[in-house]
Amino acid sequence: MSDFNPYKVLQVDPEAEEEVIRAAFRRLARKYHPDVATGPDAQDRMVQINQAWDMLRDPVRRAAVDRARARSAATSARVTAADAHANVRNAAAAPRGHFHYRSGADGTPDGTPRGPAAPRNPPAGQGPGWPIPGMRGTDPGDRSDRISPDWSTGRSVRGGGYDPQTMGTAQGHGSAGPPPGNPSGSVLTFGRYAGWSLSEVARTDLEYLEWLDRMPIGRSYQFEIDALLRSFGRRTTAPVGHSQRRGLFRRR
Repeated sequence: MSDFNPYKVLQVDPEAEEEVIRAAFRRLARKYHPDVATGPDAQDRMVQINQAWDMLRDPVRRAAVDRARARSAATSARVTAADAHANVRNAAAAPRGHFHYRSGADGTPDGTPRGPAAPRNPPAGQGPGWPIPGMRGTDPGDRSDRISPDWSTGRSVRGGGYDPQTMGTAQGHGSAGPPPGNPSGSVLTFGRYAGWSLSEVARTDLEYLEWLDRMPIGRSYQFEIDALLRSFGRRTTAPVGHSQRRGLFRRR
């Protein structure tokens, strides 16, 4: 009787109101009544339908059903949590590279008697290129972490210094050296062109001005940069007035 679920028999939600349950009972009764149904299990099905209706039509009996279902669900949750904790303890106690877990009623994966944990890595001689010489974890007794033979740091194994002939302009504050002369416009106080005027930077490195125009640090120089880029033919659209400019955080 503990496995009998009247809500499932009547095909209703446990939160359904009494009118919904009554309508479900009448619908199923018309379908499975022995005078109408011809199937071999119609009579047994009708007995279950009547039994479920008797349990749910009475508020007292329905409350008892709900309490029993709640206790069953709580017990099932406790058992599941206990099994999960046991699996975690077993996994922590087992050597790395081995598996040792519970799943069956007898605590074994497939119902066979529990024996020594099987190694996770295939035996030597099995699989292409196994074992890999020098790779950690190829020895079943090795408890070090397993790593892929193709693992790398992602860093280049060649080079380690700055080569101005192959790597472009030097970086760092003032690394571009003294300004070439004939300054005009605002003077930068940061970056590799510190001490240079914007016109001097434009004659030397227009790409840097384009980058500075996109950065927040260059916001105060945007109108000067815009004029310089237009004078060098790097910007051909119509100039935009200060009141009409649109930015990411400007009100439109």
